[in-house]
Order: sequence, then structure tokens, then C-alpha cells
Amino acid sequence: MPNAIDTLLSILDLEPLGDNRFRGVSPNDGWRRVFGGQVIAQALVAATRTVEGRALHSLHAYFMLPGNPSRPIVYAVDPIRDGRSFSTRSIVALQDDQAIFSMSASFQIAEDGFDHQLAMPAVPPPENLPDETALRDMVAGTTEPIKRYWERDRPIELRPVALDHYISRKPLEPVQRLWFRARHRLPDDPDLHRCVLAYASDMTILDTALFAHGSSVFDREIQAASLDHALWLHRPFRADEWLLYSEDSPSASGARGFSRGSIFTRDGSLVASVAQEGLIRRRTAR
Repeated sequence: MPNAIDTLLSILDLEPLGDNRFRGVSPNDGWRRVFGGQVIAQALVAATRTVEGRALHSLHAYFMLPGNPSRPIVYAVDPIRDGRSFSTRSIVALQDDQAIFSMSASFQIAEDGFDHQLAMPAVPPPENLPDETALRDMVAGTTEPIKRYWERDRPIELRPVALDHYISRKPLEPVQRLWFRARHRLPDDPDLHRCVLAYASDMTILDTALFAHGSSVFDREIQAASLDHALWLHRPFRADEWLLYSEDSPSASGARGFSRGSIFTRDGSLVASVAQEGLIRRRTAR
């Protein structure tokens, strides 16, 4: 039986259809809609296959409709421009000829330039935090959705710095920090590591917008969904080595929550920045 990483690598190996179109499938994992990070990562795979000699530096995505996991997704890439330094691609994800997602991605040649970065926050190393076996025991007395989430076999290993959000409904500062990495060693392909980080960047960030309200995306009365997602890549990294995801939510209003994230290597190198706005609506409010 394939493990979760094998499944992830399989779904990222898109089928070429010709004319800059690619077909992707979803894992049979019981979800009623396609995970947003999967669509981002598959769209990035499609775009990357139309670019040579340049690496992704940013992407900006919009989610329009929930994807159906039982149906394939076709990714249509428009090679908008190849300049001397940058290449721009537009990607639309289609199911049954209906657009469910769109993304713009920009790729750049390797260049030297100014260099500075935000400092990594001081947090315990991942070895000093509960692993997922211990986490399952620690959330055993919580709700069924939370328990199922931590029992699920996923390709990305997570180690939160704090668990208060999962075991309490107390309003908290809208800040979340957790370590993550691919569960198994990945091939030495930098483009693949970028796609896996893009996949992981959609995990947990929307939930941060609910910390201040003593709620979470696992609450049955909350309707939550990613609306848009942006990712900027700054420095080299491996997605199968521990990365710290430092998240905060500056604002929630109008049934939308806005969150930001900074992703660091263990040695404190800032490798990526993330921003996302998502729907966080109380179902009883409609």
C-alpha cells in the first residue's frame, strides 16, 4: 500500500495532454472537496513544465469553486511572456469544462542582489515538541473532526508549538507557529520541493484567523474555505527538512479572515512568505 508521500508524488506527476494542458487526479482520502494546497501544487507543476532555466519566485491564486475529488482536473497553461529575466504564466484549473481555480505564476533567472530578512521567532526545536502519535493522545478528548484530522495519514508531518487552539475554546492571540516537513525523503529536484512547499503552505493558515474568536475550522458551525492565496519564494530549501511556519492574522471582517505566514529553515533562513484570505462564516448567520 503506498504511503502518503508516494500518493502526493503520484498526484503531482500530471498527465500531459498537449497544447500546454495537463490532467491531474485527487487521492482517495475521504475528503468531500479537493484540498486547496493540492490544486495550488498541481497548477504549479503544470506551469513549471512550460518554463526552462527559471525558478518560481511568486504565485497568486484564486479559488472559485470547490473541486470534486472523484473527477480529474485539467490545468490549462497560458505562456503569457518570456522576458530576459522573468517568465509569466497563467493557469486555469477546469473540471467538466468549468473553471474552479485560477493562478498566475512568475519565474526568474538566478540573480545576485541586496539581501536582508526578518528574524526567525524563538521557538522550541521540533525534537522537543510532541510528535503526531503523542498529539493524537493529547487531542483524544476533543471533537471528532479534530481527532480525525490528527489521525489522518498525510504527506506532511506537523508539530505545532502550542496546542491550546485544539483543546480549548478560549480566545487566543491570532498567532500560530508550527514545524512541518515532508514525511519521507523527496527526490533532489528543486522544482518538486517548491511544489511540495506550495502544497503545505495552504495547511493551517486559514485557521489562524479564528484563534482570536475561540473557534476553528473544525467547528461544525463554521463555514471555512480558502478564497485566495499568495506565495513568494526567497531562498533555497528542502521541503523534506524541518521548516518553521510562523503565522499571524492581522484582520477578520466581512465573513473573511486574513492571515500571513513566514517560512524559515532550522538555521533561521527565511525561504518563503505567504498571504491568504479565506471565508470564515458562521453557518447560523445565513
